[in-house]
Amino acid sequence: MAFPWFGRARSAAVEVEKKASATGKLVALAAGSGRVVWSPRDTVSLVRTGFAGNPVGFRAVRLIAEAAAAVPLICQDRERRYEMHPVLDLLRRPNAGQGRAELFEALIGQILLSGNGYLEAVGAGVKGLPAELHVLRSDRVAVVPGADGWPSGYEYSVGGRKFRFDMTGSPDPICHIRSFHPLDDHYGLSPMQAAAVAVDVHNSASSWSKALLDNAARPSGAIIYKGADGQASLSPDQYDRLVTEMEMHHQGARNAGRPMLLEGGLDWKPMGFSPSDMEFHETKKAAAREIAQAFGVPPMLMGIPGDATYANYAEAHRAFYRLTVLPLVSRVASALAWWLGEHLGAEIDLRPDPDQVPALAEERDQQWKRIGEATFLTDAEKRAALGLPPLPED
Repeated sequence: MAFPWFGRARSAAVEVEKKASATGKLVALAAGSGRVVWSPRDTVSLVRTGFAGNPVGFRAVRLIAEAAAAVPLICQDRERRYEMHPVLDLLRRPNAGQGRAELFEALIGQILLSGNGYLEAVGAGVKGLPAELHVLRSDRVAVVPGADGWPSGYEYSVGGRKFRFDMTGSPDPICHIRSFHPLDDHYGLSPMQAAAVAVDVHNSASSWSKALLDNAARPSGAIIYKGADGQASLSPDQYDRLVTEMEMHHQGARNAGRPMLLEGGLDWKPMGFSPSDMEFHETKKAAAREIAQAFGVPPMLMGIPGDATYANYAEAHRAFYRLTVLPLVSRVASALAWWLGEHLGAEIDLRPDPDQVPALAEERDQQWKRIGEATFLTDAEKRAALGLPPLPED
């Protein structure tokens, strides 16, 4: 497999000492029976259990990443808004293997899963801009702090080798976008980390449900042996034969409802669920809501029952864009504008265009009408209130 940074002068393959975040990898292990066992909290384990192995986490990440990648971006400066611009051209086709939507979906997905997103600038393009942009896997990137505490470089580990990107010059080869983390100076805190406990609970409840299906969808009963002459125990051969018969003919989904034939001296006593035993189903739904809430997705949009926060689906959809998607896109776009502005040598502004988001059309129509009818505002003030640049002077 070829990597875009092999031919770059700034990226040298060097063997260096491994750096790590101050928080490191946290693993909660149970030291004795009866204690809670949590899944590992490193990025790879969280992705496996919370994204690849959990339908709620998978859908929440995909819903946000796909919605954010589809939001159109506006490129402007203090004087005008651009329909055509080298930055827009670069984002439209960032590399040979990805388009704009694929790049942003991968970048935002990394931020949601790990709290960190890394973009690499490759080659020399138009007007000082990079020729290509590539998203780096966050689990392979480590920050190298400098003497002043700021990152002096980044290390990318792959195939047993480490590649260092120097961050002491200008422009920077790496754009690091991270979520807020109050306890770490270099790495962000992801929604998946905040939802890790709920993910474990939801996965455990799913495993419980699967175990019930494997046992004919009901709890096991008790087979009571009443032998002759008051004997109450089976011989080892009888016990092994009985266990084999139960496993072969009375367990699993294909044997559900199959009648049981018991020989003399054996009596079947079924056991039912108590109300407390059935609470695991409600626990699973509560865990699903907590996962959705950690990501900022209204549970109604994911089909999770029992949530009546919003009056209807359209209201929940608007809240999803207003409170989750647009703030995330704004943060990513601002970081990209600052980073690409360094390469371009000019200040630019990238921001989402809410006028082209269908879910916000009604809200924007009301805002345009309200500002348009404000007779006490000049045309220039109305344009500024709507986020538009001033008209060019004649």
